[in-house]
Amino acid sequence: MNPISPTRPPRGTLRRAVRLLDVDPRRAALAVLLGTLALGSAVALAAVSAWLIARASQMPPVLELSVATVAVRAFGIGRGLMRYLERLVSHDVALRGMAHLRTTLYDRLAAGSPRALLGVRRGDLLARVGADVDAVGDVVVRGLLPAGVATCLGVGTSVAMASFWPPAGLALALCLLAAGVAAPWLAAHGARTAEQRGVLARARMTATALGVLDDAGPLAVSGRLEDELTALRDADADLARAADAGARPAAAAAMIGQLAVGLAVVAALVTGVPAVTTGSLAPVELAVIVLTPLAAFEATSLLPAAAIQVQRSRAAAARVLALLDAADPPSRDAAQPAPSGSTVVASPSGPVLVATGLACGWPGRAPALRDVDLRLGPGSRLAVAGPSGEGKTTLLLTLAGLLPPVAGTVTLDGVPLASAGAARVVRDVLVTSEDAHVFGTSVLENLRVARGDVTPEEAASALHRAGLGPWLDALPDGLDTLVGSDARTVSGGERRRLLLARALLGDAPLLLVDEPAEHLDAATADAVLHGLWHAPATRSGTARGVLVVSHRLAPLAAADEVLWVSDGQVTARGSHAHLTEHVPGYGEAVRAERQETA
Repeated sequence: MNPISPTRPPRGTLRRAVRLLDVDPRRAALAVLLGTLALGSAVALAAVSAWLIARASQMPPVLELSVATVAVRAFGIGRGLMRYLERLVSHDVALRGMAHLRTTLYDRLAAGSPRALLGVRRGDLLARVGADVDAVGDVVVRGLLPAGVATCLGVGTSVAMASFWPPAGLALALCLLAAGVAAPWLAAHGARTAEQRGVLARARMTATALGVLDDAGPLAVSGRLEDELTALRDADADLARAADAGARPAAAAAMIGQLAVGLAVVAALVTGVPAVTTGSLAPVELAVIVLTPLAAFEATSLLPAAAIQVQRSRAAAARVLALLDAADPPSRDAAQPAPSGSTVVASPSGPVLVATGLACGWPGRAPALRDVDLRLGPGSRLAVAGPSGEGKTTLLLTLAGLLPPVAGTVTLDGVPLASAGAARVVRDVLVTSEDAHVFGTSVLENLRVARGDVTPEEAASALHRAGLGPWLDALPDGLDTLVGSDARTVSGGERRRLLLARALLGDAPLLLVDEPAEHLDAATADAVLHGLWHAPATRSGTARGVLVVSHRLAPLAAADEVLWVSDGQVTARGSHAHLTEHVPGYGEAVRAERQETA
């Protein structure tokens, strides 16, 4: 896992994330202006209405009230109009920012080190690129802009009230300061407590729920479904407890806001009534300074929620930035010098991947496979075979740079993968694992994951080469047929071959393929592997180097070399014929396969 610890994110986390939103300052300023005008219209409506009612009670000539009557209508219309325009502009700012941040995140993950994704469960990854990015964008609409509007409106309203009666303006300013600072501070404290306790619970709940939905059948068969459901219930309970922990400070913040409104009104009455008695303040003006604060606090009433949103966005920003920082950008990778003593050997015919004394395994665990030596270059055809659980898939992930070597080295043209640069590795080495994702879109768009400019003709050719020609011909809409989320509408064998077709359409000269013949009958499996051994060259003309992990042994006769792994190491290597004759375990597996086929 790659979780965010339940501690307060470091200072500057939210600022970094907001900068990644690439917010246009002019649009943000326009949103603040429109928001101020909208709430300012509400305050002006309250003030003019108070003056109009009080003055009308004195029964003056009607013409003296006409301007106020028109102003009431104007401010009433202006409030709704300005609020509508403010919503358009502010949401445009936020949505543009979310799109920019999400694009940046996708670009960095695609071009950066794939290791950034290995320790993150799919559900957690979905939460980070989805809900967490939305939460960072929400800080603009629900956090920063309301604070800017409240500041502008509070200053303007206090100055306006001071022009009628300075003590009332001062009291209003102090009460607005309490409602705009103390109440949000308490709300932020409660939200910080809730987020620190709830961020991991929310991530666990999302990841566990997606895992249960995706793999309910296998979990039930293995007897782990009830454990996963218990974990899901525990995460939900932790999330509820986190929300309860922040409830008390939030309630205190709401109390302070209401108390500030009452104090501002009482202060206006206490100071205004004597002023009316002495003639320092007109009776009509007393109504204005008493009733106007009721509308002035509308802006500060949004600030506790804004403070809560800031805390929530800060926690989400920490999770998004952790994912970004884990992915090494190409510029950073490219800047890394090669280790001293290493020599860059650029092959004129294409890249060469070499493993020497390699031991591979997952971080924190014992090595799954040791003592691996191999060389994969253009035109090479290598195979790795052996019993299940011997670390063959882990080997592919290590050769692709997705896992760091436990011991030994993996080099690309003489340079260790860590120094070759993520962009170089992704360009030259393509790995297709059994759990690669199939998207809920058309067949063609799923194939375009490998290369965005794949034509329908190229897609059809790749599917035929992967043994899916009859399947494609039977699809109701051909390449435009929709595939269910994660290939739920296709069989396991069809899913594997669809992923293989995607790999063949990529332009990487080195292909690492995991179990392409799984879930297939013998004839189809042999045909698929035959097509893989004779994969077409890249668009630049470089012959493909192919390394295949396979339980199906008969097609390995076409491989240049087969590595037989058992007991956590490479115990034999050579041609298919040599291993069949001289390696007991390999020969027994071949004979058992022939009997099953017969």
